[in-house]
Amino acid sequence: MKLITAIIQPHALQDVTDSLREYGVTGLTVTEVAGYGRQGGHTEVYRGAEYTIDTIPKIKVEVLALESDESAIIDLILAASRSGRIGDGKIWTTDVGTAVRVRTGERGADAL
Repeated sequence: MKLITAIIQPHALQDVTDSLREYGVTGLTVTEVAGYGRQGGHTEVYRGAEYTIDTIPKIKVEVLALESDESAIIDLILAASRSGRIGDGKIWTTDVGTAVRVRTGERGADAL
């Protein structure tokens, strides 16, 4: 199994979740996060005072999936969240040893 983690722009969330739902993904986790990549932070002016914002608001989407679905899910997230501008985000995967559905005790692929 794989844990697919994507950091995306907030405005792309609905398109990503719709695409994943259409593919058949039955569960995901969404977290509001903040960070920076190559774009770094930015400066803003408020009432004449300039200040620096070091982190940019993003959304983290996590999907637990079978290894056979990994590439397709990555492609779906990529297509739904790519604008072609800096700051679109990142996607990475992590190997998962065991997954357990707490309610039933099912393990592995049955827990998805």
